[in-house]
Amino acid sequence: MKKIEVSDIETLDYAECPVKITIEIIGGKWKPAILYLIQNEITRFGEMHKSLPGISKRMLTTHLRELEADGIINRKVFAEVPPKVIYSLTDLGKTVIPVLTAMADWGEKYLVSANKLNIS
Repeated sequence: MKKIEVSDIETLDYAECPVKITIEIIGGKWKPAILYLIQNEITRFGEMHKSLPGISKRMLTTHLRELEADGIINRKVFAEVPPKVIYSLTDLGKTVIPVLTAMADWGEKYLVSANKLNIS
């Protein structure tokens, strides 16, 4: 990560902050979970919906469309009746997996540390 110098703070454009952009693309309550499912071959809408208790079909659709628009996932429609749609990670989307893995590792370490310190 690029170190921000004190002289850069006056000219720092938060809109261009790489961390902010990353969070906008893959952050939130559902997108990391959706990416986790796709990585683990849960690639159909119905399977995802069943695997994510609490997400509405509308919210799942919205997030899938956003991830597709951002180039993170592919949507492949098969000409069948009923229509079959499969989601997969793009090459760019595959580069996100180490980021999510690092976040999961950090979260596990935090939980262990928080439990030792009785943080609530």
